[in-house]
Amino acid sequence: MAKKHEPFVIGDVSVTAGTQLSVKLPAAKLYNDTPMDLHVEVFHGTKPGPTLLVCAAIHGDELNGIEICRRLLGRVNAKTLTGTLLVVPIVNVFGFIQQSRYLPDRRDLNRCFPGTAKGALASRLAHLFSSMLVKRATHIVDLHTGAIHRENLPQIRCDTDNETMLAMANAFGAPVVMSSKAREGSMRGFANSLDIPCILYEAGEALRFSDMSIKSGLNGVVNVMRCIGMLKGKIKTTTSVNASRSYWVRSEADGLVNIKLKLGERVSKGQVLANIVNPIGGEPWPLLAPSDGIIIGNSNIPVTNEGEALFHIAQFTGDEIEIINDNLDDFMQEYA
Repeated sequence: MAKKHEPFVIGDVSVTAGTQLSVKLPAAKLYNDTPMDLHVEVFHGTKPGPTLLVCAAIHGDELNGIEICRRLLGRVNAKTLTGTLLVVPIVNVFGFIQQSRYLPDRRDLNRCFPGTAKGALASRLAHLFSSMLVKRATHIVDLHTGAIHRENLPQIRCDTDNETMLAMANAFGAPVVMSSKAREGSMRGFANSLDIPCILYEAGEALRFSDMSIKSGLNGVVNVMRCIGMLKGKIKTTTSVNASRSYWVRSEADGLVNIKLKLGERVSKGQVLANIVNPIGGEPWPLLAPSDGIIIGNSNIPVTNEGEALFHIAQFTGDEIEIINDNLDDFMQEYA
């Protein structure tokens, strides 16, 4: 006889097997006494299995992940699900309503984990999320975008030395996987300290929707669910390639930026990435690529000061740059 799947209890709410329920966790209040809740969509499957937490907008201005979560809700049926899916579209509810990366006190929520119940607002929100959701998960997908005016090629960041995280990253199907240790105080770092595998998806730009980032992110989450046995079906993905390292190319002059190469393009050592020009005339200053690689991030502002980061370039070993170049062509055809 199959093992009965017990109800999933979160806060004071019990979710029975084979059902979906919206749960509100009281987070804090606005200055005018308006309550602010953390909304959690719980899909509790009919069979025991993994508990996957999918969350977005730890930085309140990162919107692509919110839309990925919204679309994910329509792709999952609790009656055919193995395990439990927890979806939190907006973690930083305060930053979201202000269209800000930060909380009202200018703290970065993703530097405050695991937080404390009696700390400042950021610490309390981190504690709520950590205790009620992170600690309940067996696997986590954390959805992010680039900062304002900085756009990222869809990519996964995780500790690739961890077999489970690497399997999740490869199943996700983003073109590039970056080996990245989690920052101190980040949600990913806290999860990893508890041996909970957590991968981070970076795609697009803050305060902007990118259909490519959203569609590839949605398919990626579904692929991860199939990978860890929550959903039936074949993993539909392109081959991910692990970057050996990455670095930012910084402006060597002040002025206007005439970009010559775009996100996802292959670059060769010595190739002109952009020309920096004086707005009142003069010869352009060519910004050259220090090495071969792929552009995985860039600034979208056509003005710069000397020293500002303009292009994020990933490097690959051996013939992997040929593989990633071909994969990107397929990826762009499917999602662009």
